[in-house]
Amino acid sequence: MNKTIIKMTKFLKVALLFLLSITTLQAQNAQKAKALLDEVSAKIKTYENITIDFKYALSNPKENINQESKGNVVLKGNLYTLNFMGVTKIFDGKKVYTIVPEDEEITISKYDETDKDAITPNKMLTFFNSGYKYAWDILQDIKGRKIQYVKLTPISSKDQRKEILIGIDIQTKNIYNLIEIGKNGTRTTLTVNSFKTNQPLSKNHFTFTESKYPNYYINRLD
Repeated sequence: MNKTIIKMTKFLKVALLFLLSITTLQAQNAQKAKALLDEVSAKIKTYENITIDFKYALSNPKENINQESKGNVVLKGNLYTLNFMGVTKIFDGKKVYTIVPEDEEITISKYDETDKDAITPNKMLTFFNSGYKYAWDILQDIKGRKIQYVKLTPISSKDQRKEILIGIDIQTKNIYNLIEIGKNGTRTTLTVNSFKTNQPLSKNHFTFTESKYPNYYINRLD
């Protein structure tokens, strides 16, 4: 065996070891990322209720789109009240009530448990538990808070999202923000401005009262 072949053989061994170390590191990073998300999910389940004020931003430079809006949501178990972009949504566990003051219209629809695309609080805060590849991403210092990002890459090729970044407050283990990047270049960011737990709520907080909307047109899909 000549010197050239010996050198090539040594190089290949080093290259293979390097590639194997990268693969092992990636696997460890994926496990670390998933473990952090599991901590977030576990902590969310300990709260009796959650109140979130958030900022929503959507941008697409190619389409010259740049939108911002604020909203808030109250979650308790599988119930929620969401106020966003002038629309209120209430889910009482059986039906979804969509109230649009601008049009003086209310749509009442039955919640379908078999609908995979149906939005519930549990899905809002734990959607990341399956269907993605996980990767440990950057750590940022945001106004004195250590925010660790976990990158999610959808497994399905049909998913129109290229990747999702979840920013997690290392100290509280609560979600700070969520950045969704679409394959078409659209970037959607949801930032939590206020995260409160176990707040006193009225018994009727998630109850729709039709008498409060006497002049509204009610579209019943239930």
